Amino acid sequence: MNEHGVVQDIVDAEEAGDDVRELDGWLSPGFVNAHCHIELSHLKGKILSHTGLTAFVQQIISDREANVEVIEAAMEAAANELYESGTVAVGDICNTAHSIGLKTGSPLYWHNFIEVSGFIDATATNRLAAAEAVLDDFQKAGFESNSNLVPHAPYSVSRTLFQLINERTAGKIISIHNQETKAENELYEFGTGDFLGLYKQLGVDISGFHRTGASSLQSWIAAFNNKQQIISVHNTFTCEADLEVAKNIAFFCICMNANEYIEQSLPPLLLLQQYDRKLVVGTDSYASNVSLSIWDELQTIRRNFPTIPLEILLQWATSNGAAALNISHQFGSFEKGKRPGLVWINSSNDGVSVPHRFLP
Repeated sequence: MNEHGVVQDIVDAEEAGDDVRELDGWLSPGFVNAHCHIELSHLKGKILSHTGLTAFVQQIISDREANVEVIEAAMEAAANELYESGTVAVGDICNTAHSIGLKTGSPLYWHNFIEVSGFIDATATNRLAAAEAVLDDFQKAGFESNSNLVPHAPYSVSRTLFQLINERTAGKIISIHNQETKAENELYEFGTGDFLGLYKQLGVDISGFHRTGASSLQSWIAAFNNKQQIISVHNTFTCEADLEVAKNIAFFCICMNANEYIEQSLPPLLLLQQYDRKLVVGTDSYASNVSLSIWDELQTIRRNFPTIPLEILLQWATSNGAAALNISHQFGSFEKGKRPGLVWINSSNDGVSVPHRFLP
């Protein structure tokens, strides 16, 4: 690699010359955080854990407003943690334009997923227009190729709004929160569950919603038929029947620490592997996590799924993540001409490894 971190060549050891440094452990390309909410960084330590998703959503709605200076300072600290812990690229969920200043000139690569939500069909056009205004701000700031609209979640997007998003995202990357709680499946299968209480408390009229009799994933999957590349995020309560019909989901994003923080549940990684699904890794936000380190996420996976080899986990966090964000030409692997970042995972005596960034 040169001083700018660009890989100059890959050579055999005998051709490397005399100035070779040997390290104990692994060298990895920089990590790709496929799912983050940088603009929620000011909520670190403010949202109660283990409340379940519907209570978590209520806390986010009531607590997310803050002084712009507070939000910006928290985002800067969070971005520094991402960088220092070995992240090189982020798939970031955006509800506002607050993060544009942070991202302009950032050493990290950002793909900006402008989130759209609204569970009432009658408001779909207005909700889409509000998100498009945010998207326009990002595009005017120079993020034309790496910003696009995405739906929030099946429990917060109406049928009409799904249709409008589908029309405007042909060929784009779609990130969607999926099956993060049992209540999401219950809503679609039976029209009952915790979300009904949340809608009532928020004053959301759901008379236009009709249960499908199928799981959440099986209900929303057909909404996207415009050659979108779908990243399904969380998947905590995804089952075998869902995977049978989810052939057009390109990537399943795992956010283990957030799942533990909110629902005290973990996604079925071995089942996803059995079905040969491509997995990527995210951290979610400081509202649902104490760290934005991808390495911390991998350590949680290792504790709970010790049969999955480290080299597979590193693939999820590097080359798979780069493919999910369509940036494999630059990140995710050591190849001539790429600028993937370089992380040293140092083996310690107790078997716990700690990553250290080598290059900017």
